[in-house]
Amino acid sequence: MTSTPQILSTGSPRFHGAGLARLAAADGPGSAWGAACKDGIALAATQVSGDFAVGIEDSGRTSLAVDRFAIRTLCYRVVDGKLRFATRADALADPTTEIDPQAIFDYLFFHSIPSPRTIFKGIFRLPPAHCAVFEEGRLTVAPYWKPEFTDAQRASFPALRDEFRGLLRHAVHDQLDGTQPACYLSGGTDSSTVAGLIGEVSGKRASTYSIGFDAEGYDEMEYARIAAKRFGTSHHEYYVTPEDLVRSIATVATHFDQPFGNSSALPAYYCAVMAQADGISKVLAGDGGDELFGGNTRYAKQRIFGWYGALPQHMRARIMEPLLAQSAMHRLPLVRKAASYVQQACVAMPQRLQMYNLLHRLGVESVFTTNFLERIDTQAPLEQQQQVWALASTNAPLHRNLAFDWRYTLAESDLPKVCGTSHLAGIEVGFPLLDQRLLDFSLRLPASYKLSGLRLRWFFKEALRGFLPDAIIRKKKQGFGLPFGVWACRHEGLHHLACDSLHSLAERGFIRRDFIQTLLTQRLREHPGYYGEMVWILMMLEQWLRANAPQFKV
Repeated sequence: MTSTPQILSTGSPRFHGAGLARLAAADGPGSAWGAACKDGIALAATQVSGDFAVGIEDSGRTSLAVDRFAIRTLCYRVVDGKLRFATRADALADPTTEIDPQAIFDYLFFHSIPSPRTIFKGIFRLPPAHCAVFEEGRLTVAPYWKPEFTDAQRASFPALRDEFRGLLRHAVHDQLDGTQPACYLSGGTDSSTVAGLIGEVSGKRASTYSIGFDAEGYDEMEYARIAAKRFGTSHHEYYVTPEDLVRSIATVATHFDQPFGNSSALPAYYCAVMAQADGISKVLAGDGGDELFGGNTRYAKQRIFGWYGALPQHMRARIMEPLLAQSAMHRLPLVRKAASYVQQACVAMPQRLQMYNLLHRLGVESVFTTNFLERIDTQAPLEQQQQVWALASTNAPLHRNLAFDWRYTLAESDLPKVCGTSHLAGIEVGFPLLDQRLLDFSLRLPASYKLSGLRLRWFFKEALRGFLPDAIIRKKKQGFGLPFGVWACRHEGLHHLACDSLHSLAERGFIRRDFIQTLLTQRLREHPGYYGEMVWILMMLEQWLRANAPQFKV
């Protein structure tokens, strides 16, 4: 007798085959997954787009898969010869499950815990675009899709522009569910594009939601208002305060299934709360445009470093590097800058991206106790990054950088932030700029169209010139940055929460007490913006541990 497959399906999978699409419409996505997986989960996943996670138990085999950006997540562990799986890591933990010290180090390195590791020993998260098969006691985890860039030959800008605009319209249209259309609006290129297209494709006035901060250099509400006025949206604003942080830090920290340190989570949460209070059930977000079309400032910066490698080797090795290495020359400011440039340019990618990592700048020996360092591998994060860096099929340094960010910026940080905080507020979220049709388009768009010289996301902006306000096309990227460090120095309640959290964390035995003391009493006040980030990630770690592993010590 053939058993009925047990299927867990989340998200909004779109099945490419006509037969599977009809089956999904008639009987639900679970039935379509069951039919699609007859030839194996890897092949099935390549035939599905949208955000999805699926787990299937059928005839002694368990198969798992998640979408290309892990918008929907799936965790797993082997227990008594059986593969258990769930959408959250903490759902698989039990009172005997131990905290993984390596995961704590990874968290402080990345400000999140990248898959496949989770905070729990023996519990793993399926990486984006990966599938897993467990059969006869053997577990196999592998990617079913890898980025393959194929620059379009003799690319015609007008033709690509028209195709791109059409794809954007379809992507936004397909994310609308018939309820009041809404989106987050930071005032940046991506969110403004989504806001404008909602009205264009739906014929309805979009509701837009923006967050501001009453702190110099952190607020960009001006640009959100420009976009709202241009597209005639029903615009809503909220200014986050230090009191909001004191009230909600523990709530947000403990909502995630493991420690999560993206400091934009708090403003994202308040934006979602504002939308939910208006009766919004689904909101669209603009995440992905920078990573698909070359909009982050580090892409231009890395191109500048790449120029150094084009110089003749004898000039670099015999003239520039010996000259700049002389300590006496460093008294000249321009020479110091040149020496820093050469030092960074000589470091291979992706290690170069971590030269300003907080742990590297502070020194792991000054942050962690000796006992803790003996239990972890400090090189593990870099080794994983090197593997991810090599995964993409491309000869263009920019494209390798983009694919790298699809993993670490999107899948491991920004998307969990938006998904987690939206769900905490009680609303759904969609990401039209991560539509697979746009992903496929970006894969064949020439690198020179994404980063033209040092001009970021050149094609995206030029293709939407006349649609987006000029002020938004010209603006520098900022996002929902949180002035936590500044506020922690000025606001008594927030400062007390931070100090209490960090001193409690020091009692757990893996962070040095003298480091905590120096960080709070000296470094934070010297540079609130920079060291405030370290205070934040330590505070969020302690808040999560208090709720989920109060007895944990090293």
